[in-house]
Amino acid sequence: MMAEAKKILIIDDETDVITYLTTFFDDNGFNTISAVNGKDGVKRAVEENPDIITLDVSMPEESGVKALRELQENEVTKNTPVILVTGVSLDFKRFIETRKQVHAPEGYFEKPIDRDKLLEKVKELLKI
Repeated sequence: MMAEAKKILIIDDETDVITYLTTFFDDNGFNTISAVNGKDGVKRAVEENPDIITLDVSMPEESGVKALRELQENEVTKNTPVILVTGVSLDFKRFIETRKQVHAPEGYFEKPIDRDKLLEKVKELLKI
């Protein structure tokens, strides 16, 4: 019997990015769900309990940083690996790694996304 497909939650305010990542992950045997802002993303993460989350940083409504903190503070999602996907630079990576309220995300990818590296990272985090 096939193991159940791992579930990835994609949180991004750009629908083309969601479509792109959804297609990519689906093609690689994952189940995907998505949310278009941080607030909705945190809600969906708690409801769906995904195996991994990709999170955009610059979004309206609620920033990715705030969403990351909420995910880390929630009992249901605090151990879910989060990969930040962002157009923001390495300075931002240094910034987030110095924050006291959030621990650094498990992965960090700049847009445009290197799909092979992203897939490799997801598999590494999910131990598959």
